[in-house]
Amino acid sequence: PPGLIVPLLPFAGAFVALLGWWSTLGASNDRVWQPDVAMLPSAEIEGEIVTLRNIRSFSYRSETDYTPRWYDKSFDLRQLDTLDLIAVYWMGDAIAHTILSFGFAGEQIAISIEARKEQDEAYSAFAGFFRRYELYYVVADESDLIGLRASYRDPPEDVYLYRTNAPPERLRHLFLEYVTKIDELNDRPEFYNTATTNCTTNIVMHIQAIGPQVPLSWKMLASGYFPELAYERGSLDQSLPFDALRQQSHINERARAADGADDFSRRIRDNLPGVP
Repeated sequence: PPGLIVPLLPFAGAFVALLGWWSTLGASNDRVWQPDVAMLPSAEIEGEIVTLRNIRSFSYRSETDYTPRWYDKSFDLRQLDTLDLIAVYWMGDAIAHTILSFGFAGEQIAISIEARKEQDEAYSAFAGFFRRYELYYVVADESDLIGLRASYRDPPEDVYLYRTNAPPERLRHLFLEYVTKIDELNDRPEFYNTATTNCTTNIVMHIQAIGPQVPLSWKMLASGYFPELAYERGSLDQSLPFDALRQQSHINERARAADGADDFSRRIRDNLPGVP
């Protein structure tokens, strides 16, 4: 009724004004960042050689007590031969943080898509819907990304590592798609979004970008089931039922035993299904 509409007009006006202000918020690389996301990775491509800059390789004593280290390294695309899917669980089976790790003749580089937090800023999934955080691609050693989650988070998170069977040419396209995005974020920062621009939806976006298109599934949003979806579509080792594959792909004990070792990546893969 008209009599009810008039009192609501001020609230509607305030909402429109708030929405207009929110839409003007712009992502930025120029903020006071937390130390673990302080350096923005970048890449240079010269023929078959890709040089990654600001690779993270922290040494942890606890989740918040660590020695920072960043370095640059070059990789030969002709040696890119493996891709592993890493899924990390901390709150049940439905939600996981997903990471891809690219293997260059046994040398791994892992890339984790995350929210870039400012100093004294805590992560909130709810706030992540509303342009609170910038989008950040952590390019790191596995001993950093996996070791942190398996050994130094309190409580430790459950980490699973699956070898994919993607062919080398597809790996090359996917890696270069990642590299292109990493460089784009240097020039055109973007916002992280809990639902649409996160660790799993962006993996799907990159896979879709290199084609062929893969059918969408609710398991892409309920990220804890993303490895099961990959198995159902034939992208993971098929020699075992998925439940058995998942059980054998749990690597926490291996990661803790290999903590600080130079051959961390090799040791966490010992006797994993699909890994020679």
